[in-house]
Amino acid sequence: MTAASPLRVPVLMYHEIADISATPSRLAVSPDVFADQLAYLRDAGFNAVTAGALSAILAGGAGHLPERPVVLTFDDGYGDFYSQALPLLKQHGYTGTLFMTTGWIGKADEIKRMLNWRELAEIEQAGIEVGAHSCKHPQLDQLPENSIREELYVSKSLLEDNLGLKIPGLAYPFGYSNAKVRRMAREIGYDYGYAVGNAMTTGAADAFALPRLTVRRATSMDDFRKMVSGEDTMMLRQDRVLTSGYSVVRRARSTLRTMRGQA
Repeated sequence: MTAASPLRVPVLMYHEIADISATPSRLAVSPDVFADQLAYLRDAGFNAVTAGALSAILAGGAGHLPERPVVLTFDDGYGDFYSQALPLLKQHGYTGTLFMTTGWIGKADEIKRMLNWRELAEIEQAGIEVGAHSCKHPQLDQLPENSIREELYVSKSLLEDNLGLKIPGLAYPFGYSNAKVRRMAREIGYDYGYAVGNAMTTGAADAFALPRLTVRRATSMDDFRKMVSGEDTMMLRQDRVLTSGYSVVRRARSTLRTMRGQA
């Protein structure tokens, strides 16, 4: 980045890295497509930094961004991060940030398996930043204050106690937060919080409402190229409209719960 260049960084949000035969999720990206996306980023001269490194620089901390920075984030903590995503990240020399839902650690069913503590430790030792993603993956902006605090505090402390490191940041489940959630995240000791937003991260971004760009199964390579270059796409516009509309509904629900509690 040159001094005259405005700061605009693509922060990409992934979930599962798995074929459609392994998961029906529309948010999943197949390993082959993920490999193609990483190859494009490498060929186009993008350099990966962690979510924490970017947030620290945005906050005026030490360090500087490389040319063409990109942040690769992964939510929830699916087992395929260890088996599929991590080897591909290593192959391309890229780092990333994994936001782990602590209540799901070690869980498995007939369809999906979540990361266990051993894998999380190996992931962190491989140079991947680990962040929090709550305990039970609720809509934090719909919870009473004591439940918000528990979700944010316990997830952070569990990761720190078991991995032996500071957990600097979090991603809000579903990208949902409000002023109370963000205030409590600061009070508990987080340094940053990522939402969704489906926009580039700029120097003007709130450290506790940092935007990300959703990468999903339907994201074409043409859309991916536009996304990381800061161009808008129809899918991103649709996502923003849906997010905006649903935020009105969530605020109304939260207000109604508050009124009922005071009645």
